[in-house]
Amino acid sequence: MNRRTALHTLAAAATVAPLSMLSADTGATGRATATPRAALPRVRVHPDGHYLQLGDGRPFFWLGDTAWLIMHRATREEASYYLHARARQGFNVIQVSLLPETDGLRTPSAWGELPFEGIDPLKPREAYFRLVDDFFTEAASLGLYVAVIACWGDKMTAPWGDGPRIFTTGNLPVARQYGRWLGTRYVAHTNVLWFMGGDRPPRLGGHPSNWSESTGVQAGFPKDHDWTPIWREMATGLLEGTQGQALISYHPQGGAATTSVYLHHEPWLMLNSMQSGHGGGHDQPVWAWIERDFALTPAKPTFDSEPNYEDHPVSPWPRWDPAVGYFRDLDVRKQCWRSVFAGGCGVTYGHHAIWHWCGDRYDAINHADRDWRDALTRPGACQVRHLRDLLESRPFFTRVADQAMILSGAGEGGGHIRATRDAAGTWAALYVPRSDQRVRVDLAVLRAASRVRAWWFDPRNGLGRLIGELPTSTPAEFTSPSFGPDWVLVLDDLAAAFAPPGLRPA
Repeated sequence: MNRRTALHTLAAAATVAPLSMLSADTGATGRATATPRAALPRVRVHPDGHYLQLGDGRPFFWLGDTAWLIMHRATREEASYYLHARARQGFNVIQVSLLPETDGLRTPSAWGELPFEGIDPLKPREAYFRLVDDFFTEAASLGLYVAVIACWGDKMTAPWGDGPRIFTTGNLPVARQYGRWLGTRYVAHTNVLWFMGGDRPPRLGGHPSNWSESTGVQAGFPKDHDWTPIWREMATGLLEGTQGQALISYHPQGGAATTSVYLHHEPWLMLNSMQSGHGGGHDQPVWAWIERDFALTPAKPTFDSEPNYEDHPVSPWPRWDPAVGYFRDLDVRKQCWRSVFAGGCGVTYGHHAIWHWCGDRYDAINHADRDWRDALTRPGACQVRHLRDLLESRPFFTRVADQAMILSGAGEGGGHIRATRDAAGTWAALYVPRSDQRVRVDLAVLRAASRVRAWWFDPRNGLGRLIGELPTSTPAEFTSPSFGPDWVLVLDDLAAAFAPPGLRPA
């Protein structure tokens, strides 16, 4: 019997039990809660509230990738190939959807499985979730965390999507039971993180464009409809099932109406998230949104969980003009680096062909120009690790954003420069998005240093070009190299004897 046949035989034999019949230590068929073979340290919020750390105290820089539909559309072999590739490229978080869009409740997965009996969330199918177990376990063995959207937003909200809406404000206990079951099943999987949301607002109204409100009304919802109670119950169930150990964020709709606008004071929301997205054109001011979130109280980490995807058509809604082209690797770098330098606890890369698993079995969505295999090694995917490498090569938890150190030349839009530094004054870095771009810097902010060593760090290959040593007593003007186009200016306290940027001490 081959692997595919064996799995279909298992599916045919799988029993289904209502969630209400499950004990705190059993899965859908009464077997012991799935336990991974390789446990990773849990990810926690750092005590200062702005960054993430591992359970053993080491820094954790969230470098994610979006593979939203991989649970539903990938074969076991394809998923394994993808995980190995991303681990080699330096990613540490994979963002997936457990109940995906594209009719994921009624259309069988690549293995012929459905998540529920019928569309009843209280009747999970063991065959489907055993494959999820295996995905989590293999990811852990490769050092990868999995950030799981427990339920894609179209399963309860407006304004678009295949649905069906199986969670409503009229059946809140169902959402809580589903969350508790997930938490109980995966409590031992220390590499599993959680999202609520799924590209949807938690309530209508409050979005700057009023688009959500108008389309929500067209879908039959009152203009002030609020789905927050559903997400609250589902998150509460997750926390109950994981004995309070779940780390939970929310994946919102694109634009400035981020989770901090809607949900910052929800106690279950541990990380703020935003989506600078694909519909607003180039250079959405995500740095301003991050800066706003960083200043909020109580302090919570914040990050861009979906910047413009590499090879995604630029602003394709309601109709794409091919003349405006696609987002390419420079667009990816600009948004990722600037959001992190503004105070983000990490960032998530994404590729347009990978999120929907474009390839042999599934047609391209929204003008995808290649399949998922080709997309795996696109330039942006191979380059974002240099952002993580740089920040992990310097003091981590004391990093702050500091635009005031830019005395002139900060620029706007595509030419906007972002600056970050160590609060103790031992290092600083500026992302400079254009070649031959001048910037004047106040070196006195590096108050721990009398002299600094300056580098131009290449965000495409992770290599530093030494500029030289400078006194901190006077400002200095720098001009980025004439090729690139983008560069990162790194300034180190000479006395700190840091390794070259991006490299760890031996």
